[in-house]
Amino acid sequence: MVGGVVLGLVGQADALARGEVSARELVEECLESIARQESLGAFRVVRVEAARREAVAADKRLGEGERLPLLGVPVAVKDDTDVAGETTPFAVAGDHRPAVNDGEVVRKLRAAGAIVVGKTTTCELGLWPFSESPGFGAARNPWNPEYTPGGSSGGSAAAVAAGMVAAAVGSDGAGSIRIPAAWTGLVGIKPQRGRVSAHPHTDPFNGLTVWGPLARNVADAALLLDVLSGSHREDVYRLDPIATPFVEAARREPGRLRIAVSFRTAFGVSGKLDPEIRAAVERVARRLTELGHKVFPADPDYGLVGLGLIPRGTVGVAEWLDSIPGARPERRTEVEARIGRTVGRRLLPLAKRLDPYLRRKVGRIFQVADVVLTPTTALPPLKVGAFDGKGYRDTQSGVAAACPYAWTWNVLGWPGVNVPAGFTERGLPIGAQLLGHDSDEATLISLAAQLESAEGWAERRPRELSSPLR
Repeated sequence: MVGGVVLGLVGQADALARGEVSARELVEECLESIARQESLGAFRVVRVEAARREAVAADKRLGEGERLPLLGVPVAVKDDTDVAGETTPFAVAGDHRPAVNDGEVVRKLRAAGAIVVGKTTTCELGLWPFSESPGFGAARNPWNPEYTPGGSSGGSAAAVAAGMVAAAVGSDGAGSIRIPAAWTGLVGIKPQRGRVSAHPHTDPFNGLTVWGPLARNVADAALLLDVLSGSHREDVYRLDPIATPFVEAARREPGRLRIAVSFRTAFGVSGKLDPEIRAAVERVARRLTELGHKVFPADPDYGLVGLGLIPRGTVGVAEWLDSIPGARPERRTEVEARIGRTVGRRLLPLAKRLDPYLRRKVGRIFQVADVVLTPTTALPPLKVGAFDGKGYRDTQSGVAAACPYAWTWNVLGWPGVNVPAGFTERGLPIGAQLLGHDSDEATLISLAAQLESAEGWAERRPRELSSPLR
């Protein structure tokens, strides 16, 4: 896709504003790319005619001199996000009704002029690091379709990595933006809790889940985060508006930072790390040293951080599942919900009371470091169908071993950014996490942009996108 792959989100917006391309042209290229790569299963629903109508309207507005950050730019959203006129199954079979109103994420996209071309594939209620469900199919990795793009925002990641759209929105409750970004070679930003409103969900998954961008480069991700940022008056967690746009952070040097490199996982979680991933993260650490940063080994003290995850997550699954009329989930999803209805609800008040203690305990790392560098996942991408037919216990233990690094920052509510870190010998992407302190997305974005300039990852694309015909 000429607009999405070559221009990117920032480039598309600029080209539209200068009249070098039309919204109709970008939307048609986007729709053609989605149709041509339908076998990747990136989209649950494509808004073909609606997107075309919105493109015509955008071109009219552009012609009349109107300018907005994303006016006429096609984007995608994950299928946990309400789009008026579309259902929001979140991969659970049920008696779904079309949403009457846009969710706040989509409202902000429209307010910025963006065109939502479709809703992307996920797994049931975002539970797993793969994007597969019995009722809604499987998303596949553009780098090798035998493998998953990750989850639960895997459809959004596949859409961006395959060049169907320049950027997409995902959500992250235990790594669900950062994991698919790692496994598809993208930048994925998990913002600070409260940075992006999920209204009508005022406390999604009891503070675990936040919405954020997936993009090929840092500037595009920062622009999309700027568009999405802002609290709703009914949100449980609210933040003041940022003083400086994140796109400005992507343009400035980060200065000399103290970066702690950690391979430690939280207590009770498997610490077995694939040697190729360890080597990739160590290589990134050396690159950061070459860029002038003070890089050293140091581990956060996670303590009993897991006590903050399980009640929030299980209760969140129960609440979402109970809100679906006629829900017909997988057995393993129902088991998670049952845990939430029984044990989770009793422990949730304690989990929330632990927040200040956990933030103080883990936050001591920031007395000696500005950023923590870790692997994003412990294993490379899994095969599509790897957990087909598995029960709750086998699935839970398997995915915990594959992805033990991301979820701690969801409990804390702090920001994290996945950056591409290289490839396995089989040509599958590897990611590394830059983890920050409270509300410090700007430092992470600035550092990621500096690293991107040195690494050049934005030019690496799956084979089809590198074809001379493209």
